[in-house]
Amino acid sequence: MLADLSAHLEATPRQIAASAAAAEEGRYDGFGVPETRHDVFTGLALAAAATDRICLQSEIAVAFARNPMSVAVLANDIQLISGGRFRLGLGSQVKAHIERRFAMPWSRPAARMEEFVVAIRAIWHAWATGERLTFRGEFYQHTLMTDFFSPGPNPHGNPPVILAAVGERMTQVAGRVADGMLCHSFTTPQYVSERTRPTLREARGSLDGFTLGLPALIILGADEKERADAEAAVRAQIAFYGSTPAYRPVLELHGWEDLNDRLNTLSRRQAWSEMADAIDDEVLDAFAVAGTAGEVAHALHSRFGGLVDRVSLYTPYDADPAQLAVTARALRSIC
Repeated sequence: MLADLSAHLEATPRQIAASAAAAEEGRYDGFGVPETRHDVFTGLALAAAATDRICLQSEIAVAFARNPMSVAVLANDIQLISGGRFRLGLGSQVKAHIERRFAMPWSRPAARMEEFVVAIRAIWHAWATGERLTFRGEFYQHTLMTDFFSPGPNPHGNPPVILAAVGERMTQVAGRVADGMLCHSFTTPQYVSERTRPTLREARGSLDGFTLGLPALIILGADEKERADAEAAVRAQIAFYGSTPAYRPVLELHGWEDLNDRLNTLSRRQAWSEMADAIDDEVLDAFAVAGTAGEVAHALHSRFGGLVDRVSLYTPYDADPAQLAVTARALRSIC
């Protein structure tokens, strides 16, 4: 199990670059860049220029806010800048954000995502071989590529495509067309074991060569006060995720579907504090691990060892970088 670090959700592009350099110095295996307040590829470009060794991944780039050609170009550039250290993480986001925030079309997200990834690979293939670009799908058509606009073959090869998924259909798509899958933080060992991995095996036939990653929610602190503050932030984050209808299957597996209804109702009222209060200790313990650096490392290995290949330490609060580094080292030592 490899240990990664993710940039803070509120980090600016320059802060992302500094965090990536620190992660490399701390000998993390990888560094993930989210797409929240800033463009993910801008942060990745700066992170690539600031580092030499560490693997870089988008966690995630919103696919449906773009088109396959724009993503193919951006991913190719990050692969060039990083010297072949990039992993293209893609996700769909949800309907409301795609239609109302990005003003882009939304329909049949699993089918659209499958075609999106296949289209990217077709574009990369045209660049690598010089063959005519003739991709015609249901959602995307790419039929024009002249030498003037083609970057040619990437000397480092094309980056792996990692698809974020929760539900069965998107997980099947990941198994069919991606090189790996990124589990959502809103998941549990039981869900990975009983839903995610069997669905991937059904789609692929084998998980050999396929990478399964997880940004794991952790409650970390050097003392009880720090852990209490971290716990409050994690409860709020779990409540936010739990209010989303798309993530309902995770709660259903545990018999907590009523919690999804309650949280969704509260979210429409913007009753954020009530949402956090709805996350009891049983739900909290299912989605997050807590303790000192050593305790968190042992808990992550116990829960996810043999289930996922990469774990990134996800802290929706200002965690002590030194404590995170100790946790990562402890996890690698255990593994």
